[in-house]
Amino acid sequence: MQSPSDPVVTPLPPEAPLPHRKIIRSWLIPISQRTTVRALVMLAIDYLLFGALLTGTVLLKPIWLKLLAALLAGFVIGRLFIIGHDGCHQSLTPHRRLNKWLGRIAFLPSLTAYSLWDMGHNVVHHGFTNLKGVDFVWAPLTQDEYRALSPVRRGLERIYRSGWGPGLYYMIEIWWKKMMFPRRSVMGNSYRPIFGKDCALVTGFAALWIAALTAAALATGQSVLLALLIGFVVPMAFWFNMMGFVIYGHHTHVKVQWHDEKAAWQRAQPFVSTTVHLTFPMQVGAMMHHIMEHTAHHVDMSIPLYKLKEAQKMLEHLLPERIIIQPFSWKWYFSTARACKLYDFSRQCWTDFQGRATSAMRAPMPAAA
Repeated sequence: MQSPSDPVVTPLPPEAPLPHRKIIRSWLIPISQRTTVRALVMLAIDYLLFGALLTGTVLLKPIWLKLLAALLAGFVIGRLFIIGHDGCHQSLTPHRRLNKWLGRIAFLPSLTAYSLWDMGHNVVHHGFTNLKGVDFVWAPLTQDEYRALSPVRRGLERIYRSGWGPGLYYMIEIWWKKMMFPRRSVMGNSYRPIFGKDCALVTGFAALWIAALTAAALATGQSVLLALLIGFVVPMAFWFNMMGFVIYGHHTHVKVQWHDEKAAWQRAQPFVSTTVHLTFPMQVGAMMHHIMEHTAHHVDMSIPLYKLKEAQKMLEHLLPERIIIQPFSWKWYFSTARACKLYDFSRQCWTDFQGRATSAMRAPMPAAA
């Protein structure tokens, strides 16, 4: 029997039982070292890019250049968020306290409250990935749940699952409801005072951002409304859409299963089976700090973003046919959006809004002996 210290030299046959997660994580130990200098350099570069692009939204003359700078600023917000995401996972540097502060700093442009993200993402999403009733990120409704919604909420669900609404989904269902001053009555015993402090921190950053744009517009004789629209609203809209798209692509696929029963979910070993590795041409994945190498991240959250590509490659070599690898195309994306509307837990398949199966139906997993 393998132990965590045993070297792995050959790929695991597809029909062989999947090793314990500790064993799989042990394969990645040699490439999981974290570097403080590299983390600081990445953070500094992305903040410089963010500042330069926001300056461009004010100082550039042609409106199309202002808009381009705003869209790129939104993309850099996403890059900064990914750095903060690593800090929140304690995978950015070897220093725990430094990770917390760098994470908070990197999260500011995305207006993400560090402690709330820590609870919702690290504890809930990573702890119970694709377990219905616990993991809330893009959790699919059943047909009965969908029919029980109000007409307005059904309309929203159709927009969310259309392929055109990932930004709206993230802005409303994740950011607004769970990341910005969530009500104590909703959070119950999980509420902590640090949540309010972190929300106040990002709100203060947003106020300074808006004030700086307003002052810059007045100083240059430009429309304040236009400056706020291009310098704040457009970057945030791009960020919401980028984030909604990324997390949708991470966990939505006709081959990805959801579970509503914990024992079956545990038998499915969800740290491998519930994530998708989306691949992109032209180094797009690298520009997103390799966040799309997502299986490796779910296997071991301590792997820094600058080691994820290597870790993902190793897992795909050692676990052939176990990992969902999907070359990205808009055709695939909208095909997935058409197929993955609701989920039938009894048949273990995705369905459309009428309950018709749109993915292969799977037999329930046998109970453990």
